[in-house]
Amino acid sequence: MPPTPIAPTPAPARPRAALAMSPQAARAVLDPATLTRLGEICDLTPPPVLDDLTTARARAALADVELLITGWGCPPLDETVLAAAPRLRAVVHTAGTIRGHVTEACWERGIEVSSAAAANALPVAEYTLAMILLSGKRVLERARELRATHDRGDWLAVPPHLGNYGRTVGILSASLIGRRVIELLRPYDLEILLHDPYVDDAEATALGARPVGLAELFARSDVVSVHTPLLPATRGLVSRELLTSMRPDSVLVNTSRGAVVDQDALTDVLRADRIRAVLDVTDPEVLPPGHPLWECENATITPHLAGSQGNEMRRLADLAVGEVTRWAAGDAFVHPVRRERLAFLA
Repeated sequence: MPPTPIAPTPAPARPRAALAMSPQAARAVLDPATLTRLGEICDLTPPPVLDDLTTARARAALADVELLITGWGCPPLDETVLAAAPRLRAVVHTAGTIRGHVTEACWERGIEVSSAAAANALPVAEYTLAMILLSGKRVLERARELRATHDRGDWLAVPPHLGNYGRTVGILSASLIGRRVIELLRPYDLEILLHDPYVDDAEATALGARPVGLAELFARSDVVSVHTPLLPATRGLVSRELLTSMRPDSVLVNTSRGAVVDQDALTDVLRADRIRAVLDVTDPEVLPPGHPLWECENATITPHLAGSQGNEMRRLADLAVGEVTRWAAGDAFVHPVRRERLAFLA
């Protein structure tokens, strides 16, 4: 008697998913190969991406969606949107902060949230490392001087305080980016200080930094690198008093948010030629043409480029695809955003 054939186990149903972000963000982050990979995991709503969740097309897509893959330009997922998406259970964000679109209503619903903030932290940390090392030898300033004078000067007469041996670098906030900066600084002959009121001495030491108070961080450091998220409690945190306490010719590096720094005070201190600054962020972005910071030769201002750009977008996409894969298989996110941590996140 022939054996009874065993019925094949049906493949698990693929979750219904949609892309919610601006078309520009979708083009930058989700290349065709990434879309193909996502399509193998999920039943993706056909393009175009959803950048307005109030349209009839968006409401029809939201009715069945279980997973939203979001990005820059995603509209807020408020109560009205969630009412149109009764099956929505998870959000995977292809960028960093989720504050612009994940609302209190999402947490009340119990929606799981993941973010690519960890992937976006690395290029910011790399930029910071580069600027710390370049500022130690005044590379950018000396390059401008060489272009203007065609004279390299006497390299043996360079002031003894220039260079990166034994310099003190202060890290303001052990955020995702702050921690990556500390990690990248470890191979160098630098003393690393850290101020973060939510990190105890043992954790700071384990990270490879010496914990200090806020005032001591600014008074002792040759470079202070700001990685504090902009929250009500941190607006203007880098005050006039702290800026004026910095060592002569020390450097402030800000890749966080412009409003964390008292910009008027910073402008005054720079115009007095007391310190230098590397600013990837200002308040506002971009500064108006007549702003006095543009005239400060001791300020290097870059156009908020430290975060993921160009081929670095693939890192964001790869992280998001990994999170979608795990969620579709019933596994937990590796990069979850916790509701209870929102008060400390950018």
